[in-house]
Amino acid sequence: MKEFESLEAEVRQQLTEGRFFHSQCVAKEAARLAGHYGADVEKARLAGILHDIMKDKTGEEQLKMMKDFGIMLEDAQQDNPKLWHGICGAAYLEYRLGITDREILEAVRCHTSGKKAMTLLEKVLFVADYISADRDYPGVEQLRVTAYQSLEAAMIEGITFTVGELMEQKQPVAPSSIEAYNEALRAQKSQGNCKGEL
Repeated sequence: MKEFESLEAEVRQQLTEGRFFHSQCVAKEAARLAGHYGADVEKARLAGILHDIMKDKTGEEQLKMMKDFGIMLEDAQQDNPKLWHGICGAAYLEYRLGITDREILEAVRCHTSGKKAMTLLEKVLFVADYISADRDYPGVEQLRVTAYQSLEAAMIEGITFTVGELMEQKQPVAPSSIEAYNEALRAQKSQGNCKGEL
């Protein structure tokens, strides 16, 4: 695998300065979370810097790239352009940059939507994207605290926030987000950290 610095330079070429700064912040946060929860710190740092590599491409560019890579989108993915950059990004990393680590590729692919049966690395990246230092939305400070108490609790809060926004905007919600939410809720309940019935 290429060294972090060369991949970071590749990311810088693909993104605006603002988006690149966000990626650097996510890389740092993902490494911290990984260290806290016992995930692979270097993989988390790398997934963090790479996660938004295709974010600044237009929807048309992303669709064309996915078509070129032979990617068939599910209906919910087709209807939700916010998910495209993760799917497209993972394919770009694999087919253009030669990254073969499936854990990193899958973490990048699902970092926006989440999915069923997420690995620790996938959860780390998913949560790091919500709480990175550049984020300043209402409630982020509390979510940062929650993230170091329970990744699942942070996922529940993050997905609740995102799904609420999508519904307000009358946008489709990816089934994979609901699956990630339900699994996080079950995990919390099994740990005795979640009130209510399932």
